[in-house]
Amino acid sequence: MENDMEAQREKRPLKHLQGLKGRVQNSLSGFLRACIVAVLVAFQFAILIVLPFLLRQYASLFYLVMELFGVFTILALTNDSRSMSYKYGWLCITILLPVSGNIMFALWGKVGKKNKLNRRIKSTIQSVDRHLEWHPEVSDEFRKKHPVSSRMSRYMEANGAPISKNNEARYYDMGENAFEDLFADLERAKKYVFIEFFIVAEGAIWDKMHDILKRKIEEGVEVKFLYDDFGALLRTSTDFAQKLRAEGFEVEVFNPIHKYTSKLFMNFRDHQKILVIDGEVAYTGGFNIADEYANLVDRFGIWKDEGVRLKGDVVWSMVVTFLELWAVCSKNEAIDYERYRAEKTSIQSDMYCHVLRDGPALDTRSFVGSMYKQMIHYAGEKMYVMTPYLILEEAMIETLLEAVRRGVDVRIITPHIPDKKHIKYMTEYNYGILLKNGIRIYEYEPGFIHSKVVMNEHCAIVGTINMDYRSFYLHYENGVWIYDEEFRQAVENDFINTFAQSIEITYEDWKNRPLKMKIIQPILHVFDALV
Repeated sequence: MENDMEAQREKRPLKHLQGLKGRVQNSLSGFLRACIVAVLVAFQFAILIVLPFLLRQYASLFYLVMELFGVFTILALTNDSRSMSYKYGWLCITILLPVSGNIMFALWGKVGKKNKLNRRIKSTIQSVDRHLEWHPEVSDEFRKKHPVSSRMSRYMEANGAPISKNNEARYYDMGENAFEDLFADLERAKKYVFIEFFIVAEGAIWDKMHDILKRKIEEGVEVKFLYDDFGALLRTSTDFAQKLRAEGFEVEVFNPIHKYTSKLFMNFRDHQKILVIDGEVAYTGGFNIADEYANLVDRFGIWKDEGVRLKGDVVWSMVVTFLELWAVCSKNEAIDYERYRAEKTSIQSDMYCHVLRDGPALDTRSFVGSMYKQMIHYAGEKMYVMTPYLILEEAMIETLLEAVRRGVDVRIITPHIPDKKHIKYMTEYNYGILLKNGIRIYEYEPGFIHSKVVMNEHCAIVGTINMDYRSFYLHYENGVWIYDEEFRQAVENDFINTFAQSIEITYEDWKNRPLKMKIIQPILHVFDALV
């Protein structure tokens, strides 16, 4: 496998990655903090499980209260605007644990609703979004040129994602290629750098980035660094943020895991990946700041990830998307938005882009999930999907099946080597109904595929959005929708090359899976919407 990784790197000379020796560095202090939080959450669950036994002497009164709780749960689930998968998951819990399950739902089942914290987050994001730039003339032009795809465009605009043109985009089929250009662009930074990632791991990639950013700070460049607490917990030291602040970095940590254990807000993570340089260049994709994303270490075979480098008018939407969660975390910081605007781009092109972002505080509906469904709905010839996790709600499954029925070539690529075995089981369980109805499924044989890309014959979405409930409803996600034939063809070429490296799974293969999986998978399926 190591020789395969070397061959992968030799496909393109990697000047900035040359000589880097990857490592996986785990943090004992982070592990201990995770354990403490896990114990606190487990303690809460234990209390709820034991509570009915402690109150046996008040059986009649307790039974009446539980009946009322049951009525409350049924009414709440019936009138909830979230997906049927979510409702079904909670219903199963309340049936399995008729006492504790109802209490759990009362405490945690409504977390995503309009409580005080979510109202503050939504209000802050809406305040930042006033700085987005809208281009009605571009909307009109796109509608006239592309009447079918303009239906998607109008929907995105209705959800706060303006269209832009005069853009350039470079697609990366491997994470190491994205890092190579990213480091080169960081070396050219003059004014500011915005960085936002889910996973940050101390290793060769971070060391290289850290060295460049420290030099840039000494040159007077402003560096804002936002990362998710859970994503960095086990692979950075406890004083990671403190050290960076001492070096001149502006640092914010999204949603510290210990802060909301009683309300399970710790389940809502910042899964966005954004890097912006001087308002002129922006990156996003599936890759994080860790050595496996550049194949400097071997964790699950060849690690395949995607990314995109953006220039032009679209970059301002990336700036605003970063500043949304930065403003949420920094709270009282007064942001001068104008200082982050670049000079008007000289790029002239008909590449149309929308920057997508979504999160649990914005709406109980999933904007990005709806966009995936629309990509499928408006596909007339082909619909290709790359995703590391395939955990689908009923509406998404039906949308895919409808595409096949009208003659669309629907293909999905998932990993052959998983990073989480139980998620692999849940992913494979979804194969059955898809394969039976004519959808072709491939598993990337060389290793783990972490790419999150969907495309049809018109356009593509590249970003951080997995095809699962967690991305659609629990995480803050981002991506970019691009309408440009040259870019779309680059994405399709990646699919074609990846199909050739993958194993096609048949319906017979799925039916003949081991008995152990046939027993475990239906049980895990109950919790699809809750993992």
